[in-house]
Amino acid sequence: MPMTAPMILALLRIVLIPVLVVFFYLPFTWTHVACVVIFVSAAVTDWLDGYIARKMGLLTSFGAFLDPVADKLMVATALVLLVQKPPELFFHPVVFTLAAAVIIGREIAISALREWMSEIGERARVAVSWVGKLKTIFQMTAISFLLYQEDIWLLPIALLGELLLYLAAILTLWSMWVYLHSAWPIMRAQSEEKGGD
Repeated sequence: MPMTAPMILALLRIVLIPVLVVFFYLPFTWTHVACVVIFVSAAVTDWLDGYIARKMGLLTSFGAFLDPVADKLMVATALVLLVQKPPELFFHPVVFTLAAAVIIGREIAISALREWMSEIGERARVAVSWVGKLKTIFQMTAISFLLYQEDIWLLPIALLGELLLYLAAILTLWSMWVYLHSAWPIMRAQSEEKGGD
């Protein structure tokens, strides 16, 4: 299997995960900035590897598998770190933890759904929707803000990040309903087919 540029970028995102963890726990004042740089770099390579793969015709089945896995691993790791050591929160930590759990749980559930739909040739039914894209924008911005934590002038960055994370969690549930609603006729048909066997 040849190592294409998109595949290298996806693997780089996975390599950056332990780097993010190490920097998150370093006892220096600049580590917040370093964590944001690492996380945003991963987000940029997520967009870049897809762009390069489409532009240069380097789309592969393994790349299509690896790209979302690398993205979800980075997001899940960042959320676990923030739940374990959150910034000063406006709402109760339970609310913050539930929002993170909803996002991580949805990623696992929809990944499994997409894998199953792909196996039966119905992957197009659970293609990325505009709600999913909007959720991703809110989610990535929220995590970046929460990793940074420091106020910028009068902007309460940690608070904005917290609120954006809750919005991302709401959009996460909405997008999950959209995907499940699209897949439901196939799931029901498969269930009836097995029941009739």
